[in-house]
Amino acid sequence: MSEAAELAGDAPLLEGRDLKRHYRVGRGAFRGTALVRALDGVSFRVHERQTLAVVGESGCGKSTLARLITMIEPPTAGTLHLTGLDLATITKDQKRPARRAVQMIFQNPFGSLNPRKKIGTIIAEPLLINAKLTPAERDERVRWMMAKVGLRPEHHDRYPHMFSGGQRQRVAIARALILRPKVVVCDEPVSALDVSIQAQVLNLLLELQDEFGLAYVFISHDLSVVRHIADEVMVMYLGRAVEQGTRDEIFGGHQHPYTRALLASTPHLDPASRRERIVLTGELPSPLDPPAGCAFHTRCPYAVDLCQQQRPELSPKSGHLSVACHRADELVAEFR
Repeated sequence: MSEAAELAGDAPLLEGRDLKRHYRVGRGAFRGTALVRALDGVSFRVHERQTLAVVGESGCGKSTLARLITMIEPPTAGTLHLTGLDLATITKDQKRPARRAVQMIFQNPFGSLNPRKKIGTIIAEPLLINAKLTPAERDERVRWMMAKVGLRPEHHDRYPHMFSGGQRQRVAIARALILRPKVVVCDEPVSALDVSIQAQVLNLLLELQDEFGLAYVFISHDLSVVRHIADEVMVMYLGRAVEQGTRDEIFGGHQHPYTRALLASTPHLDPASRRERIVLTGELPSPLDPPAGCAFHTRCPYAVDLCQQQRPELSPKSGHLSVACHRADELVAEFR
């Protein structure tokens, strides 16, 4: 939780507690099945006008978490509360308004828009399904939202192929916000865009967040983007959070070797900001057969025997920082 939110005593818009999502998958002929723990006990809180960034390599559980938050899949265990309502146990009648309150912006603006429909029709689709408005009222709402995201009136009757990547992502943002949601899941929303356009889209997201009081769950592998937009950061590895804290704590006071490796791999133009590069040996372990003890020990340059035998739990450190590492206290001085 951010210091401002904690002092205000505000209840979070979105809160996950020990969320798990497991899948039973086949191992092949005559080999039976295996349990994949795609998400294995993740907890977080997101407040109004706050952004939680979820970072980690492919396969760490980021997309699984997004599917749970957007109610595409139910959790295997744990609770997920939206303004106090548990999304894992709500009734069918309660699910419709809950879905309106949680929307998603997808990674690829080239693939998430129907090429056969005009922009105005694409943005209006959520209203057709979820709101009882006249055609004139829908059109007025669509044009109002287009202006909010920086699209001009003449864009209303054009097709997606007539727009640049940045403009298409603005269309996707308008579609996500047309129902005035409380929470927006942003799944790598700028990774498919040119670097010159990324900052424009990120600044737009921040402006809309402030105006509409949105909570963002921002999924990304690009830590330079995360540093620009996040209030809090959750670093994930093989289905679990290994470090959580405020943006400043993660970027300036992290204690987990995996977080350090991620930060060291981020390019910096300023030589003073560059970190010693850490080369992680080996590949990300298979979720079908995760290693015993700390899942990161097979690649960690600081691993000791205890890391192979006992899995570290996420435990609070200074400030709002929590770390899952047996050697976190020892490594603080070395990481500075």
